[in-house]
Amino acid sequence: MGMTVVFANQKGGVGKTTTAVNLGAYLAEEGKRVLLIDFDPQGNLTSAVGADGERPGSYEAITAGTPLSQLIQSTSVDNLHVVPSSIDLTGANVELVDQEDRALYLRRAAEEVRAEFDFVFIDSPPSLGILTLNGLAAADQVIIPLQCEYFAMEGLTQLLQSIKRVQDGLNRDLKIMGILFTMYDSRTRLAQDVVQEVVGYFGKRVFRTIIPRNVRLSEAPSHGIPIHQYDPACVGAKSYQRLSEEVFERVKA
Repeated sequence: MGMTVVFANQKGGVGKTTTAVNLGAYLAEEGKRVLLIDFDPQGNLTSAVGADGERPGSYEAITAGTPLSQLIQSTSVDNLHVVPSSIDLTGANVELVDQEDRALYLRRAAEEVRAEFDFVFIDSPPSLGILTLNGLAAADQVIIPLQCEYFAMEGLTQLLQSIKRVQDGLNRDLKIMGILFTMYDSRTRLAQDVVQEVVGYFGKRVFRTIIPRNVRLSEAPSHGIPIHQYDPACVGAKSYQRLSEEVFERVKA
């Protein structure tokens, strides 16, 4: 049975999608079968791997009951597959709100394919709404990308409270795999202070790998390919390769 990991942070632009795509791609390069589920109506993950956002995807899985196995698309990376998203997924917030089990739709949908993959990665939207709750309820582990800035600290507290509520009710098996620093700029004192404070409080819950600010990481999605295909020698690619090794260590531990 594969491990399901959700990437969550209610703040946008912190590297959730970038991390899901590139971590998944490096794990796939190592021979692991990886499924990416784009669960964000913006569909950034879908375009980042060159998938077709016009085809049915995660919206149909949770509103029409279409089996995920019928929605999976291949990517340019062997072993890396994706369930796309589209703006239609925005409607799920309204369509599910009156359902008693509204936070469990993705969990039920993902159960069908878990055995076929080593990792199932869920890219959640930048909010703490019903879609993110579905992601947290469906996952075994959560990775929290954290931008190295002051307001990110405030958002982390809110997110951890939400995770605790999910653990207390919807998903008692949910664990935090780690907090990942992203967009790190070693030239700024603030970034250094944020890292020091978070590591001081959370200790080993924080990944050793830190993802730096890197122009090449920003460019790769516009070409529909992961960073290791776009520029494998750049500092961003090397950072995500190290992260994949660290994630594998934590999974085996």
